[in-house]
Amino acid sequence: MSNNDIDPSIAALLDDTEPYDFKKNSLDFEKMILAKSEENEPKKKNTNSLVPDVDLSIKEFKEITRFFNDEPADWFDSPTYYKTAIAGEGQNSQRLHNVLSKYLTCKDIKDRMVYRQQVIMAYWEFIHSLAPKMADKNLDITKRMLMRFAVLLPSLFKPEHKELFAKSILNNETNEPVLYLDEWFKAIATGQMKCSTTDEVRQPRKAATAEDAAMQEQQRLMQLQTKNSGKLQNAESILMQKESARAMLEAELKSRIDNLCDHQIAPGCDPHKEGYTEAQRKLLTDITNYLHQLSKNDKELSKALKEFQDAKEVYNSVSDKISMGPEITSVNSGDIDTEFETVRQMAKMTCGRQGNQFPIFTREFYHCLPQGTGFRENVVNILKWIESIDPGAFCRIHKNIPNRIVPYVLLIPTYGDMGFCWEPFDRYNRVTSRGRIVVPMYPRDLKIAVLTAVADLRWQVAKEKASYYWMEEGLTGQYSEWIDKQKLKGDLKQYFIQDYVLWMTKESEGVQRLDKEVRGIFWRNIPFPQSLKDVLKTRSLVYDDLCKKDRNREMSDGY
Repeated sequence: MSNNDIDPSIAALLDDTEPYDFKKNSLDFEKMILAKSEENEPKKKNTNSLVPDVDLSIKEFKEITRFFNDEPADWFDSPTYYKTAIAGEGQNSQRLHNVLSKYLTCKDIKDRMVYRQQVIMAYWEFIHSLAPKMADKNLDITKRMLMRFAVLLPSLFKPEHKELFAKSILNNETNEPVLYLDEWFKAIATGQMKCSTTDEVRQPRKAATAEDAAMQEQQRLMQLQTKNSGKLQNAESILMQKESARAMLEAELKSRIDNLCDHQIAPGCDPHKEGYTEAQRKLLTDITNYLHQLSKNDKELSKALKEFQDAKEVYNSVSDKISMGPEITSVNSGDIDTEFETVRQMAKMTCGRQGNQFPIFTREFYHCLPQGTGFRENVVNILKWIESIDPGAFCRIHKNIPNRIVPYVLLIPTYGDMGFCWEPFDRYNRVTSRGRIVVPMYPRDLKIAVLTAVADLRWQVAKEKASYYWMEEGLTGQYSEWIDKQKLKGDLKQYFIQDYVLWMTKESEGVQRLDKEVRGIFWRNIPFPQSLKDVLKTRSLVYDDLCKKDRNREMSDGY
């Protein structure tokens, strides 16, 4: 949307938005400054569902049964909403109020364009100063709503929009790592999450005092703990699988031994019993095979148990050192500043260069349906749909064992249409750490926005798996070879994302939109569940032929 399209629409807002008269309604910012917040909550391990821990035992998303509250909250009904939301940030509050007032009251198109850019700059500076306060559990709900939905002036709502947002569910009842912007900054500020990675290498600063040195050592130990946590979780997952396999083998063995020891009375020779029947003689071979399998399982289980014990010993050792060190209770302003700059860059990326970068919610730019707005429950529901079609979307293979790890999802209140993956996993823990994807809250099509983010995640995970040979092996290698054959120019990843969207929205329904070779690549590397394959093969010979190739591969050693 160009500026010429955007700016005249603001005039419609002035009918319902009373301009601020600086003489009659001047804001006394000294009186409006909020009381100093209490000290931030101390860091805790596994505090609450704000940032749920990775649980490898969870295999799917829970069904979302409640998308909105039955009754609207009164968050946006307060006549002092604007005053409370904007107050307390000193010069940043004053500047935002001034430029926003000029922007809304200005009639000249050229001047309005200038004020629009000033509003964007002033708003982000305001958010920068507000971000550290998200750690305060007693922070006014108004400021959280401002950070979460970018709602600065409730008068910019339509009545139905106001009711919709007031019915949104405040807390994370899904227990999924899908966070609003206020929750994201709170998690960073309280140490429940680490800062998002950036290309810039942060140089460790020298400790000025012994206390600073102890704090730096504590943070180093926490990073090490994160890495060890991945090893421990994976070792335990492997051990549990081996134990489960042993239990099944032992149950089968016991059943066959019971059948083997069951003898019938020989006719006329009571109390003597008959020898083994033909079926029982066959059981001897089965028992021998099960004994061999148990012997092999025992070796693997013993190895897995040793790895688990070693990982647990290291984990406990680091935990003891952390518990003996100083407790990190203060907000790291450097981390908040770094994360703010990262989030601002994320917001720009969701919109793109030609998109609408206006950061404040207004009915003129909001055109989403309730189910198409990026509320947490809607996004989780779409993620569940994606996983039902692409079961491996959130799986990461380690030692030939798939680990289901749902990434962190940041919901940013922007008018963008593109979701993306910021990082596929934590650099300190590539085994069980969550990646990070970003989804705009007010896109034209929420499903497509989430799909593009998951596609980006899929591409980066596959690329990291192939390492140096990502253009030759695996999903990325096969796809890049096809792109080379077609002599296509441009961003390789963007081609993949477009095709992935078609794969999920069209090919999954039997509508053939992909090139034959690309369909084959996706069929093998991003497979549909078997139930969907069985349906598709009845709809077209194309999919039936792909199913036949699956069976041929299953019978070959190279599958």
